[in-house]
This record gives sequence, C-alpha cells and structure tokens, in this order.
Amino acid sequence: MQYIPSNTFPIGAATIAGLIILFFRFHYPLKGATIAAATLALFWLAAILAGALILAPVDAGPWTVALGSAFIIWIGFVLPALSIALNLRGHPWSISLADATWWLAIMLTQAAVLHSIGLTKPISVGSVVSSDATPRD
Repeated sequence: MQYIPSNTFPIGAATIAGLIILFFRFHYPLKGATIAAATLALFWLAAILAGALILAPVDAGPWTVALGSAFIIWIGFVLPALSIALNLRGHPWSISLADATWWLAIMLTQAAVLHSIGLTKPISVGSVVSSDATPRD
C-alpha cells in the first residue's frame, strides 16, 4: 500500500470522476454521511485499481491494460457481489444489472483517469531473492 501516498493526486482525481458519475446516477439529494461514505469507498476503489494497474503485466497496450484491469475487477468482484446482494433483498435482475453497469462505468472512468494522469511505482526497498536460488561454489 506504499503506492497510495505517492499517487494521491491521480487517485483523488479518479475519486472525483467516480463521484461525478455517481451523482449523475442519483438525481435526488444525497445526505452528508452518504456523500462521505461514497467518497471514501470511491477513493478505496480507485486506490485498489491503481495498485492493479501498477502491478499489471505490460504485455498488452497501456489502454488495454488500464481498461481491461478495471473490467476484470468489475466482472470478478463487483458484478457478482452486487447482483447477489441486490437479489437477496428482492430487487429484480434488471435493477441489479443496471446498478452494476453504473459501477462498470465508474471503474472504467477511474481507470482512464488514472492512466491519463499516470501512476508512480513505489521505490523498491531491496532485491527479492528467489526461493529456488542456491549459492554455487
């Protein structure tokens, strides 16, 4: 998590982009506590996404990595958790899919903002030695 302080600006910008989409989604006034919780949640989502982008393999193009990472996280974690949670509360699948789609839009936007601004990789503290490396005489 040492990458978060050095990437506060891009993570903060991604948080604001997510808030804009969230406020666009909900047309009614939101209370202060809800806005604070949403801001913290979107900051954390952007921080985790930033970590995934820093650690992502660079075999593909940078935009493919950025948007692909957001999509993989969304389809692997957000979509199933949100769909099941909403359906257990009695919401129809169409509502679950609509809400999950908004979260996909937020995550793709956050990934685009993070990639556009750029992320700073943490400074390596030391070299890692493979466990299978044995000294040779």
